[in-house]
Amino acid sequence: MQTRVAFRKGRIVMKTSSFLQLALTALFLTACDREIPIEPGADGDGHTAPTRATAALNAAVLEELDFADRQDFEDASRGLIASDPTLQVRANDDSLIWDLEANKFIAGDAPASVNPSLWRQARLNNIHGLFEVTEGIYQLRGFDLSNMTLIEGRTGWIVVDPLTARETARAAFAFAMQHLEQRPIVAVIFTHSHIDHFGGVLGLLAGGEVQSENLRIIAPEGFMEEATSENIIAGPAMSRRAMFMYGKQLARSERGHVDSGLGISPAFGSFGLLEPTEIIDRTPQVLEIDGIEFVFQNAPGSEAPAELTFYLPHARAFNGAEVTSHNMHNLYTLRGAKVRDALRWSNYIDESIELFGEAEVYLASHHWPIWGNGRVIEFLEVQRDTYKYLHDQTVRLFNQGLTPGEIAEQLTLPASLQETFHNRGYYGTVRHNSRAVYQNYLGWYDGNPANLNPHPPTVAGKKYVELAGGAEALIDKARQAFDAADYRWSAELLNHLVLSDPGNAGARSLLAASYDQLGYQSESGPWRDVYLTAARELRHGPPETGFNVALMKDVLRRTPVRRFFDSMAARLNGPDAEGVELSVNFVFTDLGETYLLDIGNAVLHHRPSSPDAEANATLRLSHDMFIRMLAGQAGLKDLLMSDEIELEGSRLDLLKFFSLFDKPEGRFNIVTP
Repeated sequence: MQTRVAFRKGRIVMKTSSFLQLALTALFLTACDREIPIEPGADGDGHTAPTRATAALNAAVLEELDFADRQDFEDASRGLIASDPTLQVRANDDSLIWDLEANKFIAGDAPASVNPSLWRQARLNNIHGLFEVTEGIYQLRGFDLSNMTLIEGRTGWIVVDPLTARETARAAFAFAMQHLEQRPIVAVIFTHSHIDHFGGVLGLLAGGEVQSENLRIIAPEGFMEEATSENIIAGPAMSRRAMFMYGKQLARSERGHVDSGLGISPAFGSFGLLEPTEIIDRTPQVLEIDGIEFVFQNAPGSEAPAELTFYLPHARAFNGAEVTSHNMHNLYTLRGAKVRDALRWSNYIDESIELFGEAEVYLASHHWPIWGNGRVIEFLEVQRDTYKYLHDQTVRLFNQGLTPGEIAEQLTLPASLQETFHNRGYYGTVRHNSRAVYQNYLGWYDGNPANLNPHPPTVAGKKYVELAGGAEALIDKARQAFDAADYRWSAELLNHLVLSDPGNAGARSLLAASYDQLGYQSESGPWRDVYLTAARELRHGPPETGFNVALMKDVLRRTPVRRFFDSMAARLNGPDAEGVELSVNFVFTDLGETYLLDIGNAVLHHRPSSPDAEANATLRLSHDMFIRMLAGQAGLKDLLMSDEIELEGSRLDLLKFFSLFDKPEGRFNIVTP
């Protein structure tokens, strides 16, 4: 390949003359994707049978907790108006994105392959339908990971949290309108900035039920920034890890996905967003919405960076959003996110008790309501004290010098908090939440110099295998650990071998079997899904496709352009960009905005600017074409040939510019190198 060097204003500008260097490339990280033999007694996906040790451990859970307590089942069923247990929701391409029928196996007693406590939570989350919470307040549960709440206003419906996907939101609202008065939607409340609470909003528009220009949209301070930013820069990694956390590839079965703890599972449909018309930025903040008085609590930096709760004085009803729920929540989520502040979280719950202590009804964005002032307050106090205990005791222990792993192993909740079902680790866990508190204060480093600059996993793996006396010796030790029901240790040993030699079928098979048992024992829905997804990928390889960005197109349209340039900067291949200096003007013809993107010192800078006459190229395009390119609906040919794009300057330099950016597909290996 020949390269010519031009000098401009004292800078060296690299310009390629080879077309091969112009194409954008995709990186496929696949190690050994050969399927390993299915063991006797395994199911169709290869998941092995629960061992006697796993069956015994799960049986013991029945003795630890009060499974005779039926209050949650009464509450979860109370007020049922109608249900459709055969509910299926399809996307425009007829793919199935929600299948309640697939959960019919969750009935009766827990099988040996499922922790009975998680099984109980799954049975509760599967109680599906349209419910009357109290007069004028209704909930749709079991249509998605989250709930949609309908509040009857003077002239229309106020919708709280329109689910994850437009398809499930459309189905849920249509189902409600079959049984409630058909009135227009006059307002939408987004309680917080996670996609399962706003992503379905365009499903409410599709049937013509809403006049968008008259629609009030209420959201907490910082909502748009957080809703559009969380998944932009770290999106490929987050989406890949979310496949593990929510068991997207797992069958719905006794040895597969059972429940996410927080709800059945997310709906993997198409997502949208509407910009708020009104912002909640203080506590208390009173709004009248269609004749109904709302008292809002602004709770930023709790379960989400932007979040609110609210109280309805006329109904004495408190909506806790996701600050409180019928499980211990995550201070750190396995898909990856910024850690959450346990102390701040606890303080918000305490504030809500002070503000809304007369509440007779509690409802939220997940799970089922609670009735009666005494029960509501007791619930809130236990939730408050759980996050406070996790915070205070973790800080106490790390101030004694304990490391994150030591704290996680030692810390347990007191009986008064641990024995309450709504406080169990169905979603978040004590072990991981204590680590999150540690990280929030002290970061990732545990203070031990041995962990300051360790070998990377594949290098360390080879050394551990050598130390063990070779692969066969290590497998023998792992087999002994497995037979002794120490699945944590067999997994740790075998992980070293698989990372050093992913083609070792025996190691992969035994590691997968270890993950099976760890998954079966897990009370946490995400833990179970992570372990079982890992087992599946060891047997069958990573997914064939990654996350489809096109599903996010409606969210991307409402994301500030600068966010995408931040993301581009994080995808610049630094080694390839070394010694390269290029600048490109992006002129958005329909926005009236121009940005100068400049590469130098192997970093990308961007800034609003008038077009730079000295730039290598100027690209004039519409915002819609830009979004189509980001969503993969317009490619290299469109960049060069489309009538919707005007190019000034060097075409080769422009192509060189784009060739320097990685195109992550969100299908990288996790359990193999």
